Amino acid sequence: TYIKYCSANPPLRRLPKKYPEHFLESLSLPLGAIRFSTGNVIISVVILLCFSVPLFHPPLLHCLLECDNFITVIQKVNDTFVVCGTNAGSPRCWMLVNDTVLTDVQGSGQIASASDISPPYPSQRSISLLADGSLYSAMSSVGGHAGSIRRTVGSQKLLKTENIWLLNPQFAGAAIIPSSIKFKEEIYFFFSELNKTARVDEEPYRARIGRICTVDEGGIKALLADSWTTFMKARVMCGAGNTQQQYNNLKQAVVLTAQDKRAGVMYGLFSNAWGRTVICAYSIEDIDQAFSTSKLKGYSNPFIGSRPGMCVRKNSTAGGHNDLKNLGVIRYHPEIEDVIRPVGVAPLDLPSDDQITHAVADIVLAVNEEHYSVLYLGTEQGKVLKVLHTSEGVFIVSQYSLFHNEGPVLNMAIDSQKGHLYVGTAMEVQRLPLADCGRYGDTCRECILSRDPYCGWDRARRKCIAIPPGYNVTSGTLIQNLDHSNSSVCGEAAALKQRRTSPREVMVQSNTSVFLPCPVRSFHATYRWEKDNCIKNYPCLFSGDFCVLGPVIDTPLKEGIFRCMATEDGFKVEVISFRLVNDGRLLAASLASTLGPSLLLAMATLWLH
Repeated sequence: TYIKYCSANPPLRRLPKKYPEHFLESLSLPLGAIRFSTGNVIISVVILLCFSVPLFHPPLLHCLLECDNFITVIQKVNDTFVVCGTNAGSPRCWMLVNDTVLTDVQGSGQIASASDISPPYPSQRSISLLADGSLYSAMSSVGGHAGSIRRTVGSQKLLKTENIWLLNPQFAGAAIIPSSIKFKEEIYFFFSELNKTARVDEEPYRARIGRICTVDEGGIKALLADSWTTFMKARVMCGAGNTQQQYNNLKQAVVLTAQDKRAGVMYGLFSNAWGRTVICAYSIEDIDQAFSTSKLKGYSNPFIGSRPGMCVRKNSTAGGHNDLKNLGVIRYHPEIEDVIRPVGVAPLDLPSDDQITHAVADIVLAVNEEHYSVLYLGTEQGKVLKVLHTSEGVFIVSQYSLFHNEGPVLNMAIDSQKGHLYVGTAMEVQRLPLADCGRYGDTCRECILSRDPYCGWDRARRKCIAIPPGYNVTSGTLIQNLDHSNSSVCGEAAALKQRRTSPREVMVQSNTSVFLPCPVRSFHATYRWEKDNCIKNYPCLFSGDFCVLGPVIDTPLKEGIFRCMATEDGFKVEVISFRLVNDGRLLAASLASTLGPSLLLAMATLWLH
């Protein structure tokens, strides 16, 4: 079954320039097509891309109008697939029932109106989240739309936020917060909203966390009949303590939680008025504690019975859901007084000047049977940083330059089952392995110092390998050291062993210059070049994933052996070496001035892959 929209054979790997960021976000995977397998039926939702064409071109006019339908929601709710699109400003939804019949949904029964599930335009950010057989939809404010959080599909009662609870919200994410007690399961919504009390020198935004209980069935006929009775919200701070240097615009939120436990971490991508971006980390336990114990803003009277807004079982009388006074408290005072502050009180200390555009995170079970958080951060320049986050701080594991055309990373998606990370820009999509263990070299010391939770040193095979599923710690031979940059677990003899590389020969014409690239495997090592085993070291210039040695006055790159040395954790390792041989010939003057240096660098770079 296909839902198909226009166009004349565009290349699948090239993504639309119109609304590229939202297009990628709405699909969750940065691809032009998505396939679902349900029993014996494969559903393919194909989005063919649209390009501007002159309106006087009659054959393409109809196609151009059709292309205004952007698919924004694809969710499997119980045994039914729900697919929604913008439909040129008038959203529509379809349901695939019994694996065969595709029906148009008009909004009745246990499914809300399409306009409550899908935005009318791709520029309006929206969030869809499936939890316990129900679909939850958060719509950002745009134009005359006030913005809302709703339960839109499922067997439970369809509910919504009151208009006074949200002030022009712009949603950045949502996550299920599990609990060992099922009826206490919650959903957090992350957004920025208008700050009505902002001074002239303040940003007009404030970051928020909104929370609802999945068991919520609404209020009574007299009050909150079709609205949440458990909605609460809190302000989120990201900055250096109580200083003026605050980041108030929450652009994206990612949550990692332990199964059936109200514990974990939330990572928020924030920006300030000058466009600078940072990552702040928050404890889920701290957030839960604030919602459970904080005073309500603007309300000072004691609570009657149970605290308003708490999660209680359906039909229970203990939580005061049907108590008119408690419903009134939640109706007019949904915000708590406590402010949610980041772990460590400040943003993560990331040693990079490149602005972050997107973030995803993963939980990895290490050899020591501890769980570790790994962040992948996409940047404005199209790079991807792989970051280990522990209680001690952050550690840059590696950096990737993936794209032929430099541009900001717009979306990323992790496929934990297949072990891949998908990264998309406006023009390209790339895939890389989560366990990219081969890039750390072929020694125990290099493998251990990478501090990559996906990788370990196999003492039996003497190789850096991916941690296999179901790894047995007792009988296994893998070693790691993720908490500290210390390779002593390899043994002193292994650490002190000096490795030599075989020099790669480069023929050099007399009138050309050479630039020698050294692959940067660790951003925590110091890189230097040596010539002919001399004591004198020559610095190198960092360029992307390489540390480059170029010609300088006292280092004529004409002939000799040049070795790139990396020093980390007190040990020096030879990364790569070149033997330059002068063949005595001259390159044509025109070619020497234009192609010589770049050509030789490009050739040398190709040898490294």
